[in-house]
Formats: sequence, C-alpha cells, structure tokens
Amino acid sequence: MVKHIVMWNVKGLTQSERQEAALDIKQRFERLQGVVPGLLYLEVGLDISHVDYACDMVLYTEFDSETSLKAYASHPDHLAIRKELGDVRIARYQVDYQVEAS
Repeated sequence: MVKHIVMWNVKGLTQSERQEAALDIKQRFERLQGVVPGLLYLEVGLDISHVDYACDMVLYTEFDSETSLKAYASHPDHLAIRKELGDVRIARYQVDYQVEAS
C-alpha cells in the first residue's frame, strides 16, 4: 500500500474566507472516491487549531500500489481539481510513502 498526504494553505483575507475555500476543495476531492482505480481510501481534513504554523487543510489517501498513485496523478478528474486549485492555494506540502506488509 502507498499513502499520499498533501497539505495546503489557501487564499483568503480572513479565517472565514480560507475556511470557505478549503471546504470547497474538500468537496471536490471527496468526489474522487469510487472514481479513481486503485484509490482505497480518501479523507480531507480542515484545520481546527487555527495556529499560525498550521496548514489550512490536509488530503490523506491510500492506494493499492505506486502504479495506482501515478495513475491518479494523471487521472482527468484529479487534473481538473489540480487546475482549479492553482488559483486558490498559496502553499503545498506532500509526502508519499510505501507501507510494507507485516
């Protein structure tokens, strides 16, 4: 299994504006469940701490293989969301890692 975690900060002059943008992105990503082959699990969380060093949101996904993760990166529905995000996000952080079977 491969885990893919992405965190973003989004545009907005106020906490409320950032929260609204993050909620919109959350809803867009949640539509990918059951659409992308090999995507086993998808969760989007919005920050509730509101500390200055926290990201506004996080995407946590699990894929059945690295091949599926690569296919997700070029899937048309994912690419559409990425394009829409381009105008909204101001920072992005990512970690992908393999989980070995025990």
